[in-house]
Amino acid sequence: MNATELKKFIQKRARELGFDDVGVAKAERLNDAAVLLRSWLDTGQHGTMSYMDNHFEKRVNPTALVPGAKTVISFLYNYHQPNLNWTKGQPKIASYAVGRDYHKVLKKKLKILFREIEEKVGTINGRIFTDSAPVMERQWAERSGLGWRGKHTLLIHPKKGSWFFLAEIISDLDLKPDDPIEDHCGTCTRCIDACPTDAISPQGYLMDGSKCISYLTIEKKEEIPKEFEGKMQDWIFGCDICQDVCPWNRFAKAHNEPDFQPRADYSALSRKEWAEMTEEQFDEWFFGTPVKRAKYEGLKRNIDFLRK
Repeated sequence: MNATELKKFIQKRARELGFDDVGVAKAERLNDAAVLLRSWLDTGQHGTMSYMDNHFEKRVNPTALVPGAKTVISFLYNYHQPNLNWTKGQPKIASYAVGRDYHKVLKKKLKILFREIEEKVGTINGRIFTDSAPVMERQWAERSGLGWRGKHTLLIHPKKGSWFFLAEIISDLDLKPDDPIEDHCGTCTRCIDACPTDAISPQGYLMDGSKCISYLTIEKKEEIPKEFEGKMQDWIFGCDICQDVCPWNRFAKAHNEPDFQPRADYSALSRKEWAEMTEEQFDEWFFGTPVKRAKYEGLKRNIDFLRK
């Protein structure tokens, strides 16, 4: 099997496994991204996420992460949940977190694909990643032609929107890279205008993580600063605002992954039920979901903060 045939096999098999798109980029140091990342870290826009400053060279150079790497294969996996019917004043959870933990779902599929690639070409030197290591996923997906990074900094696919998980195989496979595509955000500022905490810079393309609702409700372990009182717009775990307002998501379709079906009817829970949630209920409602990462105490903190 030559390189062209192998690439076609990977693309075809990935789609059979449920991935929505596949792209390939040359494994090389992300010099421009490294400069921007260094500035972002130095200005404290990562908040308390100290791990973002760890393994800097591995984060910007895939050959430091996987010695001998030649290609980064990026994958998109749809998680769009258009049937979540939150009502005004009701605590809300980011749509990516209502089903089974995506790390487990995607990693299982990539392990199957990785094994099948080796059955075709023999042992390869490579690793699979699903938001589980210092990999600049959006930059690699952009380089591989799967979309462009919008003003909200998320990847936008021109035909499918932005409701995607990203995953990668970094390996010594020698495959032809795909071409990046143009940015199509134009003069649109909907995501910038809609962000209630002003986390997105006025010019776009830069997110102050320390102000992002997702950071405040998930990553930040200390008390949420008072300056954000009245600005959370009922989000208690993550936030979908910038994606909800993005006009490119008019092309988004509902996911087809059974594991991503909501584990409970969260949108039927009243504000009172959320406020009175017990630890046993937390374990029952969020078993196997990303929300477990916040722990009971963390989610209660977020719920209580809405009342301030």
